[in-house]
Amino acid sequence: MNAQSGKTVCQGKNALSKDDREKWTKNASAALIEGSVTVLAVFTALACGAFLVWMSGADVVKAYGGLFAGMAGSPGALAETCAAATPYVLTGLAVAVGFQQGLFNIGAEGQFYMGALCAATVGFGMRGVPAFVHLPVAAASGVAGGALWGAIPGFLKARFGAHEVINTIMLNYVAVSFVDYMVKKVVRDPAASVDRTPYILESAYLPKILGPDHRLHAGFLLALSAVIIVAWALKHTTFGFAIRTIGENPDAGKYAGMNVSLCTVATMAAAGGLAGLAGGVEVMGLEHNLPAAFSSGYGYDAIAVAFLARSNPYGVLPAAFLWGGLRNGAGLMQIRSGISIDLVNVIQALVIVFIAADPIIRRLYRIRRKAERGAVFSKGWGG
Repeated sequence: MNAQSGKTVCQGKNALSKDDREKWTKNASAALIEGSVTVLAVFTALACGAFLVWMSGADVVKAYGGLFAGMAGSPGALAETCAAATPYVLTGLAVAVGFQQGLFNIGAEGQFYMGALCAATVGFGMRGVPAFVHLPVAAASGVAGGALWGAIPGFLKARFGAHEVINTIMLNYVAVSFVDYMVKKVVRDPAASVDRTPYILESAYLPKILGPDHRLHAGFLLALSAVIIVAWALKHTTFGFAIRTIGENPDAGKYAGMNVSLCTVATMAAAGGLAGLAGGVEVMGLEHNLPAAFSSGYGYDAIAVAFLARSNPYGVLPAAFLWGGLRNGAGLMQIRSGISIDLVNVIQALVIVFIAADPIIRRLYRIRRKAERGAVFSKGWGG
């Protein structure tokens, strides 16, 4: 009887293992198909861009050769691309976290600004402390500034049902104007000939990874760490489970006893903190001050990065690298071929179009659609 029971148990374990293997294979196959659609969308956008270069009379080989050489044609170019991709990674994560709960966080730009202002203020205002204290406090202040700015639309949505899209857009304008006023009137460096804050102290500098001749700084390592932490938190923590559950079905989350309102505020605050960290990293790693005419655009490009990554934290890395690489390689492309640098904007727009209208890619390359979970990033529009 014991032998028979043991045999049954073993059979049960084998059957369970087989089910797990089948489930893993099915999920891996679906992920591979979706990944191939994304890659083909980027390839198709590049092909359309090549056609436009050819139509303009420029040399396609020289144009794209310059673009890719500027992206990763040498160790120095690769380092520059990584530096350019750093704010895209953090702001892309800020938008992707919101997408996971069905929230459309268009406010990453304003959160970026607030984080930059807080980090700059602490960077030049906190004196007499060692670097191992000053540096993390300045970075944490950037996170806090962005988190506060992100929590505001989260609270408005949770308490009054105000749509986060409208609130975050409006708060972007408020943040830009507020930072501009603060830099010009409150924290302006009186010794400077232009409107900017004082330079932050060296104790708040993010160290350069490859030495002073390269722009790549330790903020890139912070961005990589943020990707790992966010991916782990979404999958292995109670808060991450609540985000994903509510993103799939808010009513089911509420029925299961989850505090949807609190989760909404916390998610928007976490997203804002990531964007604020991006602003702080930009000040602490590259600029070392905050000018009044500060114009980033990272928060808006972050929407495209998260969209391209399909709200997957790990997918944000290659998407941000592509965005940073296109920006970094555009100058060399223009020098070598004479083509307008605006072609990069066209390619980026085409990537977004083909990702959004993926049936075009599926039909063009004859890729069948598998049953899959709904894209959480589209739910933010429906409230």
